[in-house]
Amino acid sequence: MSTVSQRSASSPRELTRVGDRISFIYLERCTIHRDDNAITATDADGVTHIPSATIGTLLLGPGTRVTHQAVAVLGECGAGVVWVGEHGVRFYAGGRALTRSSRLVEALATAWANRRTRLDVARAMYRLRFPEDDPSTRTRQELLNMEGRRVKECYRRESARTGVSWRRREYHHGDFTAGDPPNQAVTAAAQCMYGVAHAVVVALGCAPGLGFLHSGHERSFVLDIADLYKTDIGIPAAFDAAAQGEEDIAARTRRALRDRINTTNLLDRCVRDIKGLLLEPHEGKATDEAVDQVTLQSDGGLLVPSGRNYDRLTADRAQEEPIW
Repeated sequence: MSTVSQRSASSPRELTRVGDRISFIYLERCTIHRDDNAITATDADGVTHIPSATIGTLLLGPGTRVTHQAVAVLGECGAGVVWVGEHGVRFYAGGRALTRSSRLVEALATAWANRRTRLDVARAMYRLRFPEDDPSTRTRQELLNMEGRRVKECYRRESARTGVSWRRREYHHGDFTAGDPPNQAVTAAAQCMYGVAHAVVVALGCAPGLGFLHSGHERSFVLDIADLYKTDIGIPAAFDAAAQGEEDIAARTRRALRDRINTTNLLDRCVRDIKGLLLEPHEGKATDEAVDQVTLQSDGGLLVPSGRNYDRLTADRAQEEPIW
């Protein structure tokens, strides 16, 4: 096995494009180590080799142990590492983002910092959720009214479809069993969606706390993104689980939601939607996430190359002399 000191770090041109990677790999109850440029997952069934350059984000579930060398090679390849709950339904901690570009987080901060553009993004989010309605002239209160009405309609529709009795949404913080079975299922589905959305947001290098609909919480943007898929993925999966009985409803909901996430390609959809919300149409198609480029900010929005000393008489001479 080669060591980190015996090989140079990968350059941006050597990194596998994000579009060519496996977006997310989930591992649990195993020991993760390194063998050359691959990571290995060792469990009771043996050793599995996974080429590190093909990983977008590695999700570490319960019972995983990871070595320093494994994390080092993942970092060299630009792969994200996230510690999650069972089946990826809780977000505990995250390492570096998959992207090397600050393009998305800068776009997020720029849109969030201005009240007008923040409302524009909020309206775009509602347009994704309810495409048959035009939110372009809606106030924030009107948007909230739209959401409340549509979510209630979704509960009634899923109740009729599955035959599950539904009175109203009830959530008891810190007491999962206080709600009736369908409410328990909806709560479990919501927590799963938050875990998945958090993993995507972190992998893309976005700031989880800068929300456009939610505010005041460290995961405000995560809640925004998770809610995009509440009525067509989260709530239907919860009612499907509730229709199968009251026993073990949380685990059954997680399995139902996992199946829907896979069949609907939700992870790819999350990536597309986040880029579509934050970037201009032509920027959203760019593939420079792996570009390792640092610039300095000058006047008038001008970006100049870093690594140069600009304390010189002329710009030409400044470009000629490195700062180090």
